Amino acid sequence: MAEEQIPAEYELLRTATLTDITVVNTEVAPTSDDDSWVAIEAKVGNQEEDENDVEWAAFGLIYAIGVLSFADARPRGASEIEFADKDDWYVRDMLKHLRYEHGELHFYADYVRGRMMKTTVTVRPDGTFRLETVNRGQAATRWISRLQGKKLLSLVGGSTPQPTGEER
Repeated sequence: MAEEQIPAEYELLRTATLTDITVVNTEVAPTSDDDSWVAIEAKVGNQEEDENDVEWAAFGLIYAIGVLSFADARPRGASEIEFADKDDWYVRDMLKHLRYEHGELHFYADYVRGRMMKTTVTVRPDGTFRLETVNRGQAATRWISRLQGKKLLSLVGGSTPQPTGEER
């Protein structure tokens, strides 16, 4: 396929999968909805070489987190009216929820086409980023594990996948 025929979505996902991600801190707290608030502080780039890859990785990282959040999201309350089981996340979806403020890229998606995303990503110029979710369980930890290339385990019968290795 010629380079000009490759969809932007593919290129962004490719960038995200090539990005080194190091988790610095993960916080989990209960919410009033008997669910979880999760905040993950992480850094993109090669830590050992003090390399800052944020200039080429930021958009791909945000897009990939949007894809994973959207794919996992389900309707809540009245949003079920807009929900379509077969739906995809597009670059235009990311751009609608993206802004540049005070030297940082901010992404926030609340409800998108009937899916409760409640996902925030802030990417800073120094290569650090913060991923926050509300009422999404601990899905954000699985998204980061997937982007890091870790295999997820699940019990027979379709239970929730669990990260392997040190993530347990």
